[in-house]
Amino acid sequence: MASPPSALLVAIVACSLLACAVAYIRPPPSRPLYVPHANSIDYLLPEQVHISLVGADRMRIKWTTEDDGPSVVEYGSQYSLKATGSSDDYSYLLFYRSPHIHDVVIGPLSPSTVYDYRLGMNSARNFSLKTPPNSLPFNFAVVGDLGQTVSSGSTLDHLAAADYDVLLLPGDLSYAGVEQPLWDSFGRLVEPLASSRPWMVTQGEYETERIPLIHPKKFVAYNMRWRMPYDADPATSSGSNLFYSFDVAGGAIHVIMLGSYADYDTGSPQQSWLAADLARMEQQRPQWAVAVMHAPWYNTNDAHHLEFEEMRVALEAMLYEARVDVVFSGHVHAYERFARVFNGSSDLCGPVHITIGDGGNVEGLVTDFLLPHPAISLFREASFGHGRFEVANATHALWTWHRNDDNVAVAADQVWITSLASDPNCQRKR
Repeated sequence: MASPPSALLVAIVACSLLACAVAYIRPPPSRPLYVPHANSIDYLLPEQVHISLVGADRMRIKWTTEDDGPSVVEYGSQYSLKATGSSDDYSYLLFYRSPHIHDVVIGPLSPSTVYDYRLGMNSARNFSLKTPPNSLPFNFAVVGDLGQTVSSGSTLDHLAAADYDVLLLPGDLSYAGVEQPLWDSFGRLVEPLASSRPWMVTQGEYETERIPLIHPKKFVAYNMRWRMPYDADPATSSGSNLFYSFDVAGGAIHVIMLGSYADYDTGSPQQSWLAADLARMEQQRPQWAVAVMHAPWYNTNDAHHLEFEEMRVALEAMLYEARVDVVFSGHVHAYERFARVFNGSSDLCGPVHITIGDGGNVEGLVTDFLLPHPAISLFREASFGHGRFEVANATHALWTWHRNDDNVAVAADQVWITSLASDPNCQRKR
């Protein structure tokens, strides 16, 4: 007769069986994190500095000042180069007027180069930025629904711990809404990272900020504060800051930023622009194609389930025929990675869909996933974190989701992705 298992053995087996349940305790909704204005008598002190790509070799720099001053950027060795731009402001309802928002494009710039710069001819604060490489490898950081909470701060700390070339943010930035000073707080919160590497963003529902009759115009704050390169090339302009595209790594990677809250029906400006953009992509033949949008087309969480099915029906076939490799989205406050999929089913020539709406929003995480677990959903978890998409070469990229766990970036999900352009069975439709 076999001897009974020891208490220690039973404990080990039980622990192994329960590991997936007890390895990580999901945090509750995080406390708001407000970053106040610098207590300075210098009303031309630059704040809320962030940068974004403009074409192959230029960079847009935006910042705010309390008083209006020169929209000038001095940069390069001993600040010997200079570029000028413009400034503007906006009001929201009767209670808020923004600081002066400056917009200057600098360049041409050399790739993989650190540039020192200062703003408004004010030497009280100096900054530096690094331009992305013009060839592979190329590294993206990806974070959605960032907000400004203690969890947001943790995510930003994890992002700062490792280098990246460009950050992609699929919507819901500040969660300001009618509390417009939260836009200013958000700008200060992200400035240490956003002033040194390009942040490329698209809008979420929180950027809409429309109040019928009272404030009918949408995206006023977003468009003025986070202007993207939708018109960098007049020949390919989308005509809207809500959707655009850009190339990095010398054209090896094409990134398409879609607008979940802009019209996407057949014949709409966004759908027509996307068709033209994908036709140009077919001619240029990039090695990788990435799409970014706020609302996911695939989602097995009860929150926002099938909410944007109309957008999927309208645009999914276009991305599929163009052989887009990966689609990043947010909106759902959790993390989920799908198999390659098209029209609701596994398809080896479809994109990998990744939901990464877990940056740190104030509303908390959504934990109710649908059961049984659909086969096309390969990994899902309601935890705060961020992702890294490291394109190693023309054929392979490493995706890693880092979970925020006790102030340590835990690599909770990781997978190598092969480009569809390199798969002879998935050649783009000509």
